[in-house]
Amino acid sequence: MTDNAQPPHMVYAYAVLRPTPEAARAVAAVRGVADEQVGLVETGDLAAAVGPVPAEEFEEDALRAGLERLPRLAALARGHHGVVAALAPLGAVLPLRLATVYRDEDRVRQILQERRDQFLPLLERLAGHVEWGVKVYTDPGDPGDQADQADHSDSADQADSGARDDAAASEAAGERALGPGRAYLAARVRRRRGAEDAWQAAARAAARIAEEAGSLAVGRVAHRPQRGELAKAAAGGEKAGGQQPGGAHAGGAKARGENIANDAYLVPAARAEDFRSRVLAAADGQPGVRVEVTGPWAPYSFSLPPEAAVRPEPV
Repeated sequence: MTDNAQPPHMVYAYAVLRPTPEAARAVAAVRGVADEQVGLVETGDLAAAVGPVPAEEFEEDALRAGLERLPRLAALARGHHGVVAALAPLGAVLPLRLATVYRDEDRVRQILQERRDQFLPLLERLAGHVEWGVKVYTDPGDPGDQADQADHSDSADQADSGARDDAAASEAAGERALGPGRAYLAARVRRRRGAEDAWQAAARAAARIAEEAGSLAVGRVAHRPQRGELAKAAAGGEKAGGQQPGGAHAGGAKARGENIANDAYLVPAARAEDFRSRVLAAADGQPGVRVEVTGPWAPYSFSLPPEAAVRPEPV
């Protein structure tokens, strides 16, 4: 074999943690993204949970092509999260980014040594904390939702709702009186105005929720709102870091509406349920808004410092 020949296996890295007998036993009981046996690579007071994976599937070009296919991405995410979830109950763990692959274990040890002064403070900071995800959506609702909301409204709200319904009916009747072309344009304007109103309502709700969540959390990361196929996968139960192990939903978990806020919060583990209940309470009674609260997770969004928030060098 020449020096440039491709080795049969590469090393997939899942997380950084402290080397302990408990961690070694935990990884020995789980399988990784390629159904491989996971183990620890140790150097001093740091360790990485890793596993050997087929080079033909995980070399750079093959891996990039695989990540462009949603089923492959979802399968990798589930396997990656499964390993991290097995380690999280043992103490602080730094989940590495999905599809972090190295040529061999020596390169993993080198990374641990080079970044020791970054990893150790992060492990100290994240000890005793969990991550919660909070997503805010516009929610167009449906007739069943509207009927349910009417049943629970007070008399003033019902009067306001009736007035709005009368106005909408009058507007629709006016559109029907127009010619086909003008009626079509008027209907488009009405729908666009409704969408803008829904977006503004969701934005106001997101600000209130962020204020309530911020009073309990010690850190926040604002992720890019999800769009397209990624949003559909998330609505189906997938998170960027893996399959959702649990979660709570305000306003339902239906795959509809526009995601306008996608935030992660670092919360002391002792306040986790308080965080969940208070965020959901802040979302109560917000028509046209859907809020999803998921967690608790290992701290995926907080495991790398800002200046190092790039995927470690693949080889």
